[in-house]
Amino acid sequence: MTSTLYGIPNCDTVKRARAWLAGQGVAIHFHDYKKAGVPADRLDAWIAALGWERLLNRQGTTWRKLDEPTRAAVVDAASARALMLAQASVIRRPVVEWADGALSVGFDEAEFARHAR
Repeated sequence: MTSTLYGIPNCDTVKRARAWLAGQGVAIHFHDYKKAGVPADRLDAWIAALGWERLLNRQGTTWRKLDEPTRAAVVDAASARALMLAQASVIRRPVVEWADGALSVGFDEAEFARHAR
Protein backbone atom coordinates (compact mmCIF):
# COMPACT_ATOMS: atom_id res chain seq x y z
CA MET A 1 0.00 0.00 0.00
CA THR A 2 1.25 3.47 -0.88
CA SER A 3 0.98 6.36 1.52
CA THR A 4 -1.31 9.23 0.53
CA LEU A 5 -0.77 12.87 1.44
CA TYR A 6 -3.89 15.06 1.30
CA GLY A 7 -3.66 18.82 1.01
CA ILE A 8 -3.37 21.77 -1.30
CA PRO A 9 -0.21 22.36 -3.32
CA ASN A 10 0.34 26.02 -2.38
CA CYS A 11 0.23 25.36 1.40
CA ASP A 12 3.68 25.95 2.94
CA THR A 13 3.32 23.03 5.36
CA VAL A 14 2.32 20.69 2.53
CA LYS A 15 5.31 21.93 0.52
CA ARG A 16 7.67 21.22 3.45
CA ALA A 17 6.17 17.76 3.98
CA ARG A 18 6.42 16.84 0.31
CA ALA A 19 10.01 18.14 0.09
CA TRP A 20 11.01 16.16 3.18
CA LEU A 21 9.44 12.98 1.80
CA ALA A 22 11.13 13.48 -1.58
CA GLY A 23 14.45 14.07 0.18
CA GLN A 24 14.05 10.77 2.00
CA GLY A 25 13.18 8.97 -1.24
CA VAL A 26 9.67 8.15 -0.02
CA ALA A 27 7.11 7.61 -2.77
CA ILE A 28 3.76 9.09 -1.86
CA HIS A 29 0.52 9.74 -3.68
CA PHE A 30 -0.59 13.39 -3.46
CA HIS A 31 -4.33 14.09 -3.31
CA ASP A 32 -5.03 17.72 -4.18
CA TYR A 33 -8.19 19.00 -2.44
CA LYS A 34 -8.47 21.84 -4.94
CA LYS A 35 -8.58 19.53 -7.96
CA ALA A 36 -10.07 16.31 -6.58
CA GLY A 37 -12.09 17.56 -3.61
CA VAL A 38 -12.23 16.07 -0.14
CA PRO A 39 -13.16 12.40 -0.21
CA ALA A 40 -16.17 12.21 2.13
CA ASP A 41 -15.52 8.61 3.14
CA ARG A 42 -11.91 9.42 4.08
CA LEU A 43 -13.01 12.52 5.99
CA ASP A 44 -15.41 10.35 8.01
CA ALA A 45 -12.55 7.96 8.83
CA TRP A 46 -10.28 10.85 9.86
CA ILE A 47 -12.93 12.34 12.13
CA ALA A 48 -13.52 8.93 13.72
CA ALA A 49 -9.79 8.33 14.25
CA LEU A 50 -8.55 11.82 15.16
CA GLY A 51 -11.58 13.85 16.18
CA TRP A 52 -13.00 16.83 14.32
CA GLU A 53 -11.31 19.32 16.63
CA ARG A 54 -7.86 18.14 15.59
CA LEU A 55 -8.73 18.34 11.89
CA LEU A 56 -10.32 21.77 11.93
CA ASN A 57 -7.77 24.53 11.35
CA ARG A 58 -9.07 27.49 13.35
CA GLN A 59 -5.82 29.44 12.87
CA GLY A 60 -5.91 29.52 9.08
CA THR A 61 -6.91 32.30 6.73
CA THR A 62 -9.97 30.45 5.47
CA TRP A 63 -11.39 30.09 9.00
CA ARG A 64 -10.71 33.73 9.81
CA LYS A 65 -12.46 34.86 6.63
CA LEU A 66 -15.66 32.99 7.54
CA ASP A 67 -18.43 35.11 9.01
CA GLU A 68 -19.11 34.79 12.72
CA PRO A 69 -22.42 32.87 12.36
CA THR A 70 -20.68 30.25 10.19
CA ARG A 71 -17.84 29.83 12.69
CA ALA A 72 -20.26 29.72 15.63
CA ALA A 73 -22.28 26.98 13.91
CA VAL A 74 -19.34 24.55 14.06
CA VAL A 75 -20.11 22.83 17.34
CA ASP A 76 -19.81 19.09 16.66
CA ALA A 77 -18.52 16.48 14.23
CA ALA A 78 -21.48 16.83 11.86
CA SER A 79 -21.23 20.61 11.54
CA ALA A 80 -17.44 20.47 11.22
CA ARG A 81 -17.73 17.76 8.55
CA ALA A 82 -20.16 19.85 6.52
CA LEU A 83 -17.83 22.85 6.65
CA MET A 84 -14.76 20.77 5.76
CA LEU A 85 -16.53 19.31 2.73
CA ALA A 86 -17.65 22.76 1.61
CA GLN A 87 -14.34 24.54 2.42
CA ALA A 88 -11.45 22.08 2.13
CA SER A 89 -8.99 24.76 3.20
CA VAL A 90 -10.28 24.61 6.78
CA ILE A 91 -8.79 21.12 7.16
CA ARG A 92 -5.43 21.17 8.92
CA ARG A 93 -2.75 20.08 6.48
CA PRO A 94 -1.35 17.78 5.46
CA VAL A 95 -3.36 14.72 6.38
CA VAL A 96 -1.33 11.60 5.66
CA GLU A 97 -2.61 8.06 5.43
CA TRP A 98 0.59 6.06 5.88
CA ALA A 99 1.27 2.70 4.25
CA ASP A 100 1.60 1.22 7.76
CA GLY A 101 -2.02 2.15 8.49
CA ALA A 102 -1.25 5.16 10.68
CA LEU A 103 -2.80 8.58 10.20
CA SER A 104 -1.16 11.95 10.86
CA VAL A 105 -2.11 15.61 10.63
CA GLY A 106 0.41 18.39 10.07
CA PHE A 107 4.11 18.02 9.41
CA ASP A 108 6.31 16.70 12.17
CA GLU A 109 9.66 15.39 10.93
CA ALA A 110 10.02 12.83 13.73
CA GLU A 111 6.54 11.45 13.13
CA PHE A 112 7.12 11.33 9.37
CA ALA A 113 10.41 9.48 9.95
CA ARG A 114 8.61 6.81 12.02
CA HIS A 115 6.12 6.07 9.25
CA ALA A 116 8.21 6.65 6.13
CA ARG A 117 10.55 3.72 6.58
